[in-house]
Amino acid sequence: MAKFIQKGSRIDYTPVAAVAAGDVIVVGDLVCVATGPIAAGETGSLAIEGVFEFDKDGGSGGTAFAQGERVDYDASGAKIVPAEGTAGTRQAGFVFAAAAAGDLTVQVKLQPAGINVGSGS
Repeated sequence: MAKFIQKGSRIDYTPVAAVAAGDVIVVGDLVCVATGPIAAGETGSLAIEGVFEFDKDGGSGGTAFAQGERVDYDASGAKIVPAEGTAGTRQAGFVFAAAAAGDLTVQVKLQPAGINVGSGS
């Protein structure tokens, strides 16, 4: 038996250090975005669904991303990177709008690892 708790687009999070709105937080394998400021030791909300603009490599030598491409989040560099399964990265989701190599940001639809898009379930 299961009991409905919530839609699941957000999770509660209690940080050790203060978090600003828009900060990217990795919780286990989830790439999350703070929906508002959260004081240290207080519980706040992190989004695990939605479309967000993330930093990426840009300028000379930057990375281009195609719409619909799966991408990862590199917490050590605080940016979106190609989905290559590199150690230390987590699946962030899919590119919502294409980004040229010179762009400094990319729009990403958050999609946790293990969730199949269009699976019908």
